[in-house]
Amino acid sequence: MATTKEEAPQQRGRHLDPPLILTMLLVLAVVAQAPLRGLLSAPVTQSWMTVFVAVVVQALPFLVIGVLLSAAIAVFVPASLFARALPKRPALAVPAAGMAGVVLPGCECASVPVAGALVRRGVNPAAALAFLLSAPAINPIVLTATAVAFPGNPEMVLARLVASLLVACAMGWLWQGLGRGEWMRPPERPSYEGQGKGAAFWGSVRHDVMHAGGFLVVGAMAAATLKAVVPATWLNAAADNPVIAVLALAVLAVLLSICSEADAFVAASLTQFSLTSRLAFLVVGPMIDLKLFAMQTATFGRAFALRFAPTTFALAILVSALVGAVLL
Repeated sequence: MATTKEEAPQQRGRHLDPPLILTMLLVLAVVAQAPLRGLLSAPVTQSWMTVFVAVVVQALPFLVIGVLLSAAIAVFVPASLFARALPKRPALAVPAAGMAGVVLPGCECASVPVAGALVRRGVNPAAALAFLLSAPAINPIVLTATAVAFPGNPEMVLARLVASLLVACAMGWLWQGLGRGEWMRPPERPSYEGQGKGAAFWGSVRHDVMHAGGFLVVGAMAAATLKAVVPATWLNAAADNPVIAVLALAVLAVLLSICSEADAFVAASLTQFSLTSRLAFLVVGPMIDLKLFAMQTATFGRAFALRFAPTTFALAILVSALVGAVLL
């Protein structure tokens, strides 16, 4: 015990003091103000900051509204309501659950635990998975944000709705026909159960705002970097090939992991690319990205995620290309 008491002050001394760090950063900024002033006034930096601020300012209100509604549904709407409302036949329950995403706002961060709750309370897994994919992609907040982001192309709203709903229903039917029970681990109880409704609601809001807001900032930074730093010839080379353009933005959607309430503004900023390739970005992102793969693994198990995610990715690209060719 004596050794522990003696080592404790030394261990505390190794931790950096946040006020000290802030003071050091301020001193460094004052000392290097001339180089910083030159860097901030450079045309490339100005262009980067303009795109970054524009994307964040446009997307943030939709993200906050979506998070509030998503938390309200996850906490206050009982999952048993869905079980009673859906048809008993799986072939009909899948499109019904997919269409439920149109009227039930929720970001992809919330759709995974909600789908887990549906499965745990007796909803057919195929219908729950259709809801998991459709809710963050075609809810009113997302569609309104898409209309605002693409004011000159209202057909993007219809294309996103149709493509996303087709993918969600197709994946539900595929799971119903080919899926196996041992591939899906029974979901655990969500963290908000057993807590007060008010505490669970605000806890969910705080978590989702910080989580989704962080991905929004990362996505806005990536979009600004693509616009300001990457040579236009590189982007044009990828954008000029229809196949490469669709694949490139589909992969970008997976890597950026942007919240669905904000992704339309990032897609709208990628003006070098065709509407069809940007549609692929909007369809793929809410259905499969890095954070969703991790959440699906944690909720339903690795065996499920390793089969469900790649199939969803491939089908989303195919359907986006077909719908884009018809509607765009």
